[in-house]
Amino acid sequence: MAHLFEPLTQRSVTLRNRIVMSPMCMYVAGTDGIATDWHLVHYGTRAVGGAGLILTEATAVEPRGRISVNDLGLWNDEQAEALARIARFVHEQGAAFGIQLAHAGRKAWSPRKGVGPEPAVAPSAIPYDSDWVTPEELDREGIDRVVAAFEAAARRAGELGCDVVEIHAAHGYLLCEFLSPLSNRRTDEYGGSFENRSRLLRRVYEAVRAAFPADRPVWVRISATEWVEGGWDADQSVELARQMKDWGVDLVDVSTGGNSPRQHIPSIGPGYQVAFAERIRREAGIATGAVGLITAPQQADAVLRSGQADVVLLGRELLRNPYFPLAAAHALGHEVVWPEPYVRGKLRQ
Repeated sequence: MAHLFEPLTQRSVTLRNRIVMSPMCMYVAGTDGIATDWHLVHYGTRAVGGAGLILTEATAVEPRGRISVNDLGLWNDEQAEALARIARFVHEQGAAFGIQLAHAGRKAWSPRKGVGPEPAVAPSAIPYDSDWVTPEELDREGIDRVVAAFEAAARRAGELGCDVVEIHAAHGYLLCEFLSPLSNRRTDEYGGSFENRSRLLRRVYEAVRAAFPADRPVWVRISATEWVEGGWDADQSVELARQMKDWGVDLVDVSTGGNSPRQHIPSIGPGYQVAFAERIRREAGIATGAVGLITAPQQADAVLRSGQADVVLLGRELLRNPYFPLAAAHALGHEVVWPEPYVRGKLRQ
């Protein structure tokens, strides 16, 4: 099996190691959705620190698809130019650069994040919780608009220099809402059966795949379970992953939860979500990414060596320590190239 510092090649893209910076919302962009110097430093530092792939926070494909008015966006050329600056710097540090394309759905404009310029939309007019806005149910024209927005954003992502795009279909945002019987009560071709509930994700994937360069991978992040009885679960995730393999998805980034305030996670501890990535990888025969309280070099390496996943995505650990990959290489006995200005700080035996 692969180890943490073995390169990973998908299509024409090779990651220098299996450490991926997980998408994490920052809420520090201006209301125009344009990346700032803060984003350059934030993402650039993790590239200097040795990660194989830098994935941006959820980046909205249209204005009404933001979680907050301070989310990054990729619906116009000015936003693309700002992200291209970050992509160039990340590439100069030897890392790959990717963008998570997202639409917040009914989780736009939460009580804590303010109200945006357009109403929140969803598969059904069901609010996330009692104190959240009631979204407007998308009609067919609105669904087509969503697909077109993902397609346009994917095209811009390719043009600005992204090596990877990830479609966000997890954590209770729009595509996840369509998948779940808890949030999708539609009676048309986008609701009811498993095939119908997954129809929008398939359309979005096909549009993104057609718009993004064919020699670069497309990933999809899902919530493998909602942790709610009667909701989306691991069995459905395995079936979806089997279908995604047939569609041509390159990797499934496996997280959980986020679509219901009633979720109950029996136990949260180190690597508590890894088993879902392992099952999907084994039963669907598709590459997976593991996420969730992966914080130690030996732990991350074991996930790969045991065949539970093909990459590990680190979130909070990279917030605490942007240079985790450099320290992990030392701890695991791998020789990696340090940034020349930092060589004096390299750990030695």
